[in-house]
Amino acid sequence: MATLMCQLVCCQICLHLVVFLLSNSPECKQGASMAKIQSEPRVTKHRQIFDFLRESIVSGHYKAGDQLPTEEELVRQFDTSRPTVSKAMRELTGQGLIERRAGSGTFVKASMDTQGKMLGLLIPGLGTTEIFEPICAQLSGSAQANGLSLMWGNSTPLNGQSPVEQAEALCSQYIDQKVSGVFFAPIELEKDMYEANRRIARRFSEAGIAVVLLDRDLEPYPQRSEYDLVAIDNRRAAYTLVKHLLEGGCDEIHFLARAFSAPTVDARIAGYREALLDHDINPRSGLIHRVDANDISFMKKIARKNGRVGVLCANDATAARLMHALDEADVAVPDEVCVAGFDDVKYAQLLRVPLTTWHQPCVAMGVAAFNAMHDRIKHPDLAPHEILLHGELVVRSSTEP
Repeated sequence: MATLMCQLVCCQICLHLVVFLLSNSPECKQGASMAKIQSEPRVTKHRQIFDFLRESIVSGHYKAGDQLPTEEELVRQFDTSRPTVSKAMRELTGQGLIERRAGSGTFVKASMDTQGKMLGLLIPGLGTTEIFEPICAQLSGSAQANGLSLMWGNSTPLNGQSPVEQAEALCSQYIDQKVSGVFFAPIELEKDMYEANRRIARRFSEAGIAVVLLDRDLEPYPQRSEYDLVAIDNRRAAYTLVKHLLEGGCDEIHFLARAFSAPTVDARIAGYREALLDHDINPRSGLIHRVDANDISFMKKIARKNGRVGVLCANDATAARLMHALDEADVAVPDEVCVAGFDDVKYAQLLRVPLTTWHQPCVAMGVAAFNAMHDRIKHPDLAPHEILLHGELVVRSSTEP
């Protein structure tokens, strides 16, 4: 029995020794390392290139004005494809870190003097207008990448203040804090909005604070202010939507907006009129309505006609209210009335009848706005820029032929 026990102990010792030797062999260690690598989340090549160049710029290895390696050099260095390198370069450009010069190459962008630099957001109703959330998120990311602080402020009226009073209070706050620039979405839906917006912008200018307007100008369309503007091409977008409604069989198209809407709405009405004229249809004033979308008399007016009617709404929120009112009036969408809007907000595809709309390229707008602010602070005497992005028609069930 003792002999048997000794044999078992010896076998266990030998087994542990074999396991120890195998686990410490180079082949086994390499296998374990490979298993660990494979179990970790895989970092894509374009992200490796992006992180490498961004860290090289932030650390000062590449300084402002330095030329970066060519795409061909990066393809060889990272053993990847040209489109992968191009994708990383586009993201770096979007964050305002690099710039491409035709015929010369890619260079580290000369950044603003970031010491003590702060930027502000003045967007009345920020939490109620969905398109501004991704725009502001992109602005925040670009500011952080460039060593800047972005102040969001409080854009919701407090203690019974009107939107105008709240915006002017935030304007005073930014002036007191000596921000370098403000991204300003002018006030809308207020009777005195034009004068209030001019007054706010003038105060910023007198304080030496750069202003970049988001989504809308502060002058009535088609007038232009002296400030940089980043928006979509509203006239062209409306033209495309009207053309889509006509091709879908609508023989009468109305335009619906709220009173005291932003100048962007007037630009959309201009595109609406132009599209009708190009299709030999008289854009008479009786087809343009500045009323509440819940107005039942308006519903009866547009639903009375035989045939198929189209309604182009100033935005998705107005379109959603209109479709709800049409439901209550037993008017079928899209069989009797086709409805389209602007913005492509999240709930547009979740409505009972998913909404055809114009998608706003919000991230691209944030990139363009930050780059405009960068250039405005560096070169305050530049002529004002108007940057109009295109967007995209999104066709859903509300305009089915």
